[in-house]
This record gives sequence, C-alpha cells and structure tokens, in this order.
Amino acid sequence: MKPLSVVIVGATGLVGTTLLRVLEERKLPVGELHLFASERSSGARVHAFGKEVAVSVLDDERLSKLADIDLAFFAAGARTSATFAPALAARGAIVIDKSSAFRLDSEVPLVVPEANAEALVGKRLIANPNCATIPLAVALAPLRRRFGLAWVSVATYQSVSGAGKDALEEFHRQRRGEDKPAQILPRRVEGNLFPENGPFDESGYSEEEVKIAAELRKILGDPELPVSATSVRVPVAVSHSEAVAFATRDNATLADIARELRSAPGVTFLEGAGYVTPLEAAGSDAVFVGRLRPDTAHPGAYLAWVVSDNLRKGAATNAAQIAEAALALRANAPV
Repeated sequence: MKPLSVVIVGATGLVGTTLLRVLEERKLPVGELHLFASERSSGARVHAFGKEVAVSVLDDERLSKLADIDLAFFAAGARTSATFAPALAARGAIVIDKSSAFRLDSEVPLVVPEANAEALVGKRLIANPNCATIPLAVALAPLRRRFGLAWVSVATYQSVSGAGKDALEEFHRQRRGEDKPAQILPRRVEGNLFPENGPFDESGYSEEEVKIAAELRKILGDPELPVSATSVRVPVAVSHSEAVAFATRDNATLADIARELRSAPGVTFLEGAGYVTPLEAAGSDAVFVGRLRPDTAHPGAYLAWVVSDNLRKGAATNAAQIAEAALALRANAPV
C-alpha cells in the first residue's frame, strides 16, 4: 500500500491520542499526517510515526489547503464533524467519524467490522458507533446470524474516560482527595456511581441508553429488535462492562451459544464462571465475554458479562479496523 495522507481531528483528546498509538501499532503506512484539535491544544507538537507534527485548529481555510487526503478520522464532537467531515468525503477521502453526528443517518453506514463490514461497500463517510454499543455488537452479531435475536436488555457500567479527557481529569482530582463539586460529570464519581449518562427524555431514558438501543438495531440490521438499556457511570478509569440478557429466535442451548462465541471474531470467550474485569481488559483490543448462563427468569434466554477497553476497541481500534477494511475495498475496486 502506498503511503497515505491522513487527517486526525481531535488528535489530543483521549480517543485521538489512543488512535495515533493504535495506528502505529497496526503499521498503517502514513506518509503525511495532519493533526487538528481545539484552540486549547493549538501549537502543541505530537510525536507520531517517527516525526514531530504540529497541532492546528481546523477551519475552512485550512480545510481548503488539504490536498489529496486519503483518510480522515474525526474524534472532536458532533458539531465539528457535521461542519467538516462531509466536505472531506466529497473530495474523495475515506472519513471515519466517532461523533454522534451521522450514526443514525440512513445514508451513512454505522460499522463494527466484525458485525457488518459489508455496509462499507461504496461508502466514503462512515460512522464509528458509541463505545458501549461496539462490544455489545461484537458479542451479539454472531448469535443473531446463527440463531436470530428475539430481544436484548443490557446494563452498562461505563468508565469515566468514556466521558472524555476533562471528566477523567476530574475523577483523578477526586481520587487525590480534592473535595470540589463535580463540574464535568453530573455527580461525584469517585467512591460513587450514578445511572445518568446524558439528558433524560420524556420516558425516563438517558441519551446514552437511547443511543445504545438505536445503534445496535442499525448495526445488526434489525430495526424492530426490542432493546432496552440502563447506562451507569462507574468510578473506573478505562474499560466498559456490560451485563447482557438476550433471547434467541431459534432454539439454542447453552452449548450452542458458547460454541458460537468461542469462534466469533473479536471475542475472547471465558468458559463457565470465568470473567474479566475492567482493569484486566484495559489495553486490549478484545471483547471479553464470560459468565454465560441461562436466564432463569426468562426460559430460552441467556445472561453474559461483557468487558472491553472503551478507548481501544470501543473507539480507536474499531476506527482503525474500519479504515483497513475500507482501504482494502478501495484497492480491490474495479478501475
């Protein structure tokens, strides 16, 4: 593959810095690298791919000077993505957006490569799902393909890093003993947890809970799938955990479910009562699935414990995998 000209918007945030590390680990052939972030980070210099790269603020003038961009990653919020991402895609770049701007747009694929890589065909603007939806899709997609899904219910225990760099810094200050009111998160999170992640709607669901349900349906290609979610912020730095309940449409035994999960791409399956904690999952690209067991309250349904690093597979690694798959499709496209 020829050296690529790559843009990263939001390069100094938690996802942006993780993305740079992941792209280097996966040996993406980066030639030119253009890094953008907020005014607060403008002028900073980042070492990546063997070079020092200055960070700038993206605006219309700088966008117009970006020539022959192959790949652009957006990790800077929905407003920035909505303003600049379509223009880069229209100029021929493959654009992968981590914000919520395009996730539910019917014209934009929402992709987890292990679940629906086929949605990438013919597309240049691609949405990267929510960090809690991605591991859920990785775990459930092979089960839906094999047995169908009748319903899904999930409680997510989401780390502070999922709320961004400022939230994580606030958490660390609280851990150091600073007794100040929470400013970034709605409640103090150190030594605490709360079932609030985004504003609540009229039915009592939080924004995150609505996102998880809607995005899972889109990724799995099942718009009528009943999905309910409860999203909880927990005092953990990195990695989201999920207590998942699901029922299959076709009859499936515990052994059948376990067999599919053992061979599922992206899944590390733990037998019996085995499980992984957030601390153990941090730094890994795997989606860990354990404690698979029958749901005794709902015959024919099952329960499982799912854990994944939200900054890697929940964001940066999934985006890198999308890029690799999209570039492969482009390379194999007829001339």
